[in-house]
Amino acid sequence: MHNYELKAFLFFIFAYYFDKQRRIMNLFKSFLTLLILLVYFPGHAQQIRVEDQSSKKSIEGVALFTPSLNKSVITDAHGYARLDAFTYNDSIIFQHPSYEKKVLTKHQILDMGNIVQLEHRIVMLSESVISINRWEQNKREVPNRIETISHASIRFYNPQTAADLLHVSDQIFIQKSQLGGGSPMIRGFAANAVLLVIDGIRMNNAIYRSGNLQNIISLDPNITESSEVIFGPGTVIYGSDALGGVIDFHTLVPLLSTTDKPMVKSHTLLRYASANSENTLHTDISVGGTKWSGLTGFTFSSFSDLRMGSHHHPEYRRMEYVSHVQEKDSVIENPDPDLQTPSGYHQINLLEKLRFRPGNDADFIFSLHYSRVGNVPRYDRLTQYSHGKLKYADWHYGPQKWLMPHLSIDLKKPTAFYNNAKINLAYQYYEESRHDRKLNSNNLRHRTEKVYIADINADFEKLLPEENNRIYYGFEFDYNNVHSTAYTRDIITSASVPAPTRYPDGGNRYKAFAGYLTYKKNVSDLYTFNTGLRINYITLHSVIRDTFFYHFPYSNIDLANGAINGSAGFTYHSGNQWQFKLNLSSGFRAPNLDDIGKIFDSEPGRVIVPNPHLKPEYLYSIDFNLIKKNGSVFNFDFSAFSSYLHHAMVRRPFHLNGRDSILYDGEMSEVQALTNTSSAVIYGASATVSFNLPLSLTLQSSLTFNKGKDHDGYALRHVPPLFGATHLRYDKSGFEADLYIHYNGAVPYKELALSERSKTYMYATDKNGNPYAPAWGTLNFLIACHFHGGIIAQFGIENIPDVRYRSYSSGITGPGRNFIMAFRYRI
Repeated sequence: MHNYELKAFLFFIFAYYFDKQRRIMNLFKSFLTLLILLVYFPGHAQQIRVEDQSSKKSIEGVALFTPSLNKSVITDAHGYARLDAFTYNDSIIFQHPSYEKKVLTKHQILDMGNIVQLEHRIVMLSESVISINRWEQNKREVPNRIETISHASIRFYNPQTAADLLHVSDQIFIQKSQLGGGSPMIRGFAANAVLLVIDGIRMNNAIYRSGNLQNIISLDPNITESSEVIFGPGTVIYGSDALGGVIDFHTLVPLLSTTDKPMVKSHTLLRYASANSENTLHTDISVGGTKWSGLTGFTFSSFSDLRMGSHHHPEYRRMEYVSHVQEKDSVIENPDPDLQTPSGYHQINLLEKLRFRPGNDADFIFSLHYSRVGNVPRYDRLTQYSHGKLKYADWHYGPQKWLMPHLSIDLKKPTAFYNNAKINLAYQYYEESRHDRKLNSNNLRHRTEKVYIADINADFEKLLPEENNRIYYGFEFDYNNVHSTAYTRDIITSASVPAPTRYPDGGNRYKAFAGYLTYKKNVSDLYTFNTGLRINYITLHSVIRDTFFYHFPYSNIDLANGAINGSAGFTYHSGNQWQFKLNLSSGFRAPNLDDIGKIFDSEPGRVIVPNPHLKPEYLYSIDFNLIKKNGSVFNFDFSAFSSYLHHAMVRRPFHLNGRDSILYDGEMSEVQALTNTSSAVIYGASATVSFNLPLSLTLQSSLTFNKGKDHDGYALRHVPPLFGATHLRYDKSGFEADLYIHYNGAVPYKELALSERSKTYMYATDKNGNPYAPAWGTLNFLIACHFHGGIIAQFGIENIPDVRYRSYSSGITGPGRNFIMAFRYRI
């Protein structure tokens, strides 16, 4: 039995015995039958496959030629090429920049079974990184700690959402309040203190809140080429919000043809997951000439209610839920308490890109991103109890919409002012809404926010006359216009009346101006020095017209804040084996509209009110990184940091019109506001070790530790527990497998942030009756089989022990035993 036959047979056995959905199985069996027919289909005698001698992976872009006869072909994306142009006695040269040259006759190739293996050329190529200064740089010369999530990792691990994509790195903690969510926590910061960037444009807007966010799921992991995470505030190219770090997503780029023939590439994905009955269809196609190219991407995903595990922590089970039947709310006993009802939703993503490169000196890319996330039940709110009964009959986010046309201009012709220039112009429209109704109430409250955003940033690189010196400089302007509306509708009569808005209803304008300058010098082949400074100016203007629902002692909110942040870093790199990095940096976060003007029921019995006197919070950080890479057997990466947060914005008791409590949403609530009364210290470390074992095996393990407390000694809300992962990987002959464990440490009651202790509905209960977050671990398995013709079949089992677990600060329980099946087809 041939290797590919064995892989097809094994995959069929896995699919048949593990998946419970027979209708899905019928589809998969049809696919497998098609695969086997493709394998046995005759007529491939003239087609060969070029692969890596060690990993047996196909090699794209190998040139096959005979110089004297002027015959040539190039292997496609799957390593295939046809030999029709060559005779049996022609000496064919195989050449690729990363592999040793090989010469074979056509007759020899056919005798080898139409498979040619090339030996990898050992060349120490430096890793490059783009996001740190929006320029491709040698990663070893960058003083910041940077984690890259590659395209290959994204394809292999098949994340459902962009939040799950970040989890692939094993370096970022993800919190979820509902299935349609995901808020990354980095170095004790989350939400509006972590900056999200896509293709050079910041996504953070004026209403990004300090609580956990779900905005990241607007991005589509299936059109993501790669993602880079910059830990800490140590780069001056980014302004407000980059306290914990920057997450930079790079989407697919239309490819240009290098010949007179158009280049056509496409990719299709079908994926199913059993824990939430996920059905995903994705397709993208790129068509390119020598100067023009275009790319179209489409993804549709639907998710049913999420099933949790069946072992441990019964307090997470969903014992009852509310159903509105015959114009009346009824509390229904859940026939399946491990099914988190309701939690399902659906999502659609579209991407259109058009590229024009008139020559080597200029490159223009116009992009159009669109995302629409359907109604998402806010699962954590739906599990809240008040006076022994479920508090809400309905609480969901309405459709979350995001639209971004974006023009990127890349100029490479040197001038007196720059050697390279990049200009980004973008417009964003973002809409989100909240809809809630209390148990046995007919009044459904609707609150909608619409944000209109203009973004301009320009970045320049200039080589200085002195050798190995260069500067990067640029400017940025962001404008946010926020509209907030609200009304209450009677679900029986459909009558509507005005309701208090989430933000000031008379108009909200947020503007940010900034300029920066950085300097980089390669002192020698072993040492690099980086330093930079950024100047920022942020204004906010809000008008409060509503005097019926609330009586504030002011009608306008006006803020104007300036901030300066900088960094200085040093790197030592001994060849490509050892690297040492030391970085001193500062960052800041200016108050946005959500900080200043929000009126919001933050938790039971407490209400946040505006504080027009807020100032920016500042972070001062030192971190170092020790790396050993390119070792034949053992590699490791260790980093540690310590940060001091000054003028931290935290919730504290407040007074409104001289009162410490007000009547809000029908109940007396303590008044709170964000204030600059606190400071905090945050520190932590992260380590990753890997071993290259015999038999094409790799063992890798990572662990991340963070700790943070404010000046009163209380834990910070967004500091996650100890977490990490261990992987045993196999990769050979077109077959990939990973047996891995994800694990989280516990957060005892005394280590919970004060704001978390009152959320008893989200946590387990310790022996003293107090809420806490238990430790947990899951065992998982994933395989991928690469078949002839660009077909890849994937199968995985997550949470094999079927444990019932919930990540720290999350309102929804993680998936139970989850069977994942996917098929990819690439041309």
